[in-house]
Amino acid sequence: MFEIICVTNRLLCRGGFLEQIARIAASGADGIILREKDLPESEYARLAASVMRICSEHGVRCVLHSYDKAAARLRAGGLHMPLDGLRGMDDAARAAFKVLGASCHSVEDVLEAEGLGCTYVTLGHIYETTCKPGLAPRGIELLKSACASAQLPVYAIGGIGEGNIAETAAAGAAGACIMSGFMASGDPAEYVRRLRERVDANEKLQR
Repeated sequence: MFEIICVTNRLLCRGGFLEQIARIAASGADGIILREKDLPESEYARLAASVMRICSEHGVRCVLHSYDKAAARLRAGGLHMPLDGLRGMDDAARAAFKVLGASCHSVEDVLEAEGLGCTYVTLGHIYETTCKPGLAPRGIELLKSACASAQLPVYAIGGIGEGNIAETAAAGAAGACIMSGFMASGDPAEYVRRLRERVDANEKLQR
C-alpha cells in the first residue's frame, strides 16, 4: 500500500508541536520522521522521547533523524540519515536499527544507500518547494528511474501535496513524505483522507 509519511518541522506549526504530533499520529498517517536538525542533540533527544511515546500510543512508526547516537540510546527502532552521515556509521551501528533510511538525490545515491544496508530511501526534491528556495526540482523522471533501479522502497519527498501525490504513486514510489502540509494542517485526519482519495482515484483510472 502507498504510504503517507509526515516529516516534521516544528517551526511550521501554528500551535503546540507535540499537540500537532498527536493529531498526526491519530490521523491515519503511516509514519512520522522527526527531522529537527537545528536542535542540539540533547534537546533533540528529549523531544524525541516524547514523540516516540506519542507514536507508540497510536501504533504509528516513528523514525528519528540525523542523531544516530541519541537514537541508539533511546533504543529507537528507526533512523533516517543524510547519506554523508550514513557513510560515517560503522556496520554494527547501522545494523542496530530495524528501519534505516537515507536522504538521496540521484539514482547513484539510492544504490549506494541500498549497499549500506538501508531498508528504504527518500528521494527528492521531486517538485518545487519553499523548503528548498532557489533549487530546481529533480523531477518525476528521476523518481521513475530510481524506483525502477532499486530493490528497496523509494519514497518521494519535496513539494508533494494533493495535486501531485497521485503522480508519485504512479511513478512507482512506495510512498510520499510531506512536511508543510502536515505541519500547517488544522485537521490532519481530513488531510490524509484527501491524499489517499487522490491516490486511490488515480489507481482506479489505471486499472
